[in-house]
Amino acid sequence: MILGKVVGTVWATRKDEELTGMKFLIVKHIDLDYKLKDTFVVAVDTVQAGVGDVVLITTGSSARQTTLTKNKPVDAVIMAVVDKLDIAD
Repeated sequence: MILGKVVGTVWATRKDEELTGMKFLIVKHIDLDYKLKDTFVVAVDTVQAGVGDVVLITTGSSARQTTLTKNKPVDAVIMAVVDKLDIAD
C-alpha cells in the first residue's frame, strides 16, 4: 500500500467501456510527515475521496480486488481515506 494525497482529477470522456462511471484522481505520493514527493499515480476512487484527502492506494493485481474494480483494466485504486497516522519514534 502507498500513502498519497489527492491533488487533482482526470476527466476522460472516451475510455474503455469497462471504466464507465469510475472517477479517476491524481494522487501524489507522500512521506510520513505528509510531505509531497515528486511521484504520482492516477487511481480509481472507490471510497469517494476528494482533492486534499490523504489516501491509501494499492496497485497491480490487488487493485482489481475491490467490488468496483473487479476484473476491470485498473492498475491503481484508492481503497481508504486516512484519518490519522500514529507513528512511534
